[in-house]
Amino acid sequence: MKRRHALRLWPALALCTVLLAGCALPARQLQPDVGAAGKHWSGRMALQVQDSQQQSFSAGFELQGWPERGTLLVFNPLGSIIARLEWTASQATLQQGEKITSSASLSELIVRLTGSDIPVAALFDWLQGRNTAVSGWQTDLSRIGEGRLRADRFSPQPEASLRIVLDQDPQ
Repeated sequence: MKRRHALRLWPALALCTVLLAGCALPARQLQPDVGAAGKHWSGRMALQVQDSQQQSFSAGFELQGWPERGTLLVFNPLGSIIARLEWTASQATLQQGEKITSSASLSELIVRLTGSDIPVAALFDWLQGRNTAVSGWQTDLSRIGEGRLRADRFSPQPEASLRIVLDQDPQ
């Protein structure tokens, strides 16, 4: 009798296991090897562009490297990779699913991915708490110690607002 009761519970237990697995954070995709691969950050980012379409972009991310060479992975809410952007000083590649786009311009591929240009060299500095000035951008690094930054573009138009919340490692 107990065995029959346990067999009836099996589908419910299996469903609970699948649902809990869907809530788990994705395994880190990039290996944070600071010496060889540069700096490493992960968290969530949101970009809102104030154009006629009110574009917004929000996703999980992992960023590794330097302004001259790096990798950016972008995740959907379930933790699947929706885009992989890799660049060197002379070439950039954006992979979205099966579609791969190459360009000599990293900025072009960032616009294609997010809907707006983001100053990559300054972004690396901002994430390290250095308030590097970029024409047309205003940054707020007052909460970078808490893993939060905000950068607003007021020129060129359209205006845009970038918000980043970094994953905080438990102490």
